[in-house]
Amino acid sequence: MLRHPHTRYSRLYVYYLDRLSLPHFDHADFIGLWIEDEHAVLFFHSNQDRLVADICHRSGAQIIYQADLDYQDWEAGVAIGSFNTKTLAVRPVWEQFPPGNKNRREIVLDPGVIFGSGFHPTTRLCLETLELVMLESGRKVRRVADLGTGTGLLAIAAAKLGVEKITAIDNNPLACQVARNNVVMNRCDAQVEVLQHDLTTGFPDLGGYDLVIANLYKALLVELFVDPSFWKAGMYLISGIIPAMEGDLLEALPQKGIRFLHRANCEIWRLWLLSPGGREDA
Repeated sequence: MLRHPHTRYSRLYVYYLDRLSLPHFDHADFIGLWIEDEHAVLFFHSNQDRLVADICHRSGAQIIYQADLDYQDWEAGVAIGSFNTKTLAVRPVWEQFPPGNKNRREIVLDPGVIFGSGFHPTTRLCLETLELVMLESGRKVRRVADLGTGTGLLAIAAAKLGVEKITAIDNNPLACQVARNNVVMNRCDAQVEVLQHDLTTGFPDLGGYDLVIANLYKALLVELFVDPSFWKAGMYLISGIIPAMEGDLLEALPQKGIRFLHRANCEIWRLWLLSPGGREDA
């Protein structure tokens, strides 16, 4: 994450280590530690070969891969910058809001190295559909669960749109740290609680939630769909879908009781808004 003396991301220096247990260290160029399977992935703003060699010496870890890449390449070639939806204005911390946003709710984001900056079509679809649900559907949405929150953008957007209580969940400790920082930066910490939790081991009781946001990968969506206890909330905003996945995901849905309220697409990506209670394609 950004901290002095850094004001934006330029190059990323990435080190994959073969173990999770590492000695404590602190460095101004350290961005964060990503947990991936049994590997620790260290991100820095600058080359830190000597520091990482010392960490390996003290812990017995070995570097299994390292990379030096441009931040834009990490973001799949997309430059991160300000953007607007119908009612929201989102900007990275290193930019100022452009003029003309007085009527939009502002969100400031430190995207770090976490998915969910808003530029991926699935995140944008979720933002636009969240606006539709909150401002145009006439439905009461007081509690939201954001599964796989990433940077926390969708949870923050829900708070800005008037949701009283949002539970934001991610398995990755770095994502949780980034999300918590973004929640505080946007003064939404009274509404948003960020929890670290592995959804493959279970999920919270969704019975009290009006909306569940699940912008996830296919295998996890299938696992959730086939669990009857998943379908306790009022609505489900499902994204992370491409056309080739739709057949398997449709087959995994309960055979009765699921209604399609809305479908949307952007580029190759699809979004479903579902409600338990009588299956009906829209």
